[in-house]
Amino acid sequence: MIGARPSIPDPAGGAPTLSVLDLSPVGEGSSPAEALRGSIDLARRTDALGFHRYWVAEHHNMPGIASSSPAVLLAHAASATTSIRVGSGGVMLPNHASLTVAEQFGMLEALHPGRVDLGIGRAPGTDPLTARALRRSRSLAADDFPEQLVELLGWFDGDLPTGHPYESVTAVPALGYRPAIWLLGSSDYSAHAAGTLGLPFSFAHHFASQGTLQAVRTYREAFRPSAHLERPYVMLGVSVICAPDAERAQWLAGSSRLSFARLRSGRPGRLPTPEEAAEHDWTPFERELVRSWTASSVVGDPDRVRADLLELAARAGADELMITTMVHAHADRLASYELVAESFGLAGTAGRATAPATLR
Repeated sequence: MIGARPSIPDPAGGAPTLSVLDLSPVGEGSSPAEALRGSIDLARRTDALGFHRYWVAEHHNMPGIASSSPAVLLAHAASATTSIRVGSGGVMLPNHASLTVAEQFGMLEALHPGRVDLGIGRAPGTDPLTARALRRSRSLAADDFPEQLVELLGWFDGDLPTGHPYESVTAVPALGYRPAIWLLGSSDYSAHAAGTLGLPFSFAHHFASQGTLQAVRTYREAFRPSAHLERPYVMLGVSVICAPDAERAQWLAGSSRLSFARLRSGRPGRLPTPEEAAEHDWTPFERELVRSWTASSVVGDPDRVRADLLELAARAGADELMITTMVHAHADRLASYELVAESFGLAGTAGRATAPATLR
């Protein structure tokens, strides 16, 4: 598509490339349908602001997250946008037949050429019972992930190994319509695999920050140039909440903090309001859970957020940062991305002299 942004941006001095990770949060008092409409609105707005990618995550059996089917949501997001890359962050490959993923994302690439990313993970993205329901199997081991990955790449490129049991199967329209493929991870396993295969690597810094630096180091040391990538390329997922002032940003962050505490206590639900979070009687256990989980979060006013993101990118040697923002109100989520875009001077913010009306 004319005007589409390249999969891997050319190296540029200074700030990292900025992208978007959307979990389609379902706020208390809202519905999954409203959350999905909000996701399409977010895709349109971040496209206009100049963010590089818009990715959606695969989660199941979580009342507060509506993004259970990335391929379906991405089809809508791609049709509603013009140049931002759209992709999965990610498809949890053990939950699916590799052929199905190849067909779905080959179709997306055929419909939206040059704009599609397929980010692949090996975790279930859910609880063990739901994973068994998805896979129709009692086995939850990801031991066959390398085999699944070989099949997936082989169906896109038409080069399954000689003698492979599915050698005669053609994935239509995957063959000849390969999206940009990424490996996602929160440990050294995917980092090493991504490096060995010469694929770009996205690390889940937003929930596994203690392993970020080691994973990036492992990836770079293991990297071998491929036909699709000449040099290592690292993206970090990071949780960000930006508001006009630090006090409001911290107040908005209460929603995701309370939601996480409830999830870890076995009581998942829709994303609570910041008012409910402010009134919550926090137990010492909940406070410690949240303290540990939010250690990597970037929360504050635009200057603080910009400084923290630049520091993270420099410390980890990240080429790109993928921002995920979990707040209750859709307007506040849009505003956060708008303020980040403005603080970094993204192309779509030229001429914006004031904060959006929703923040005044």
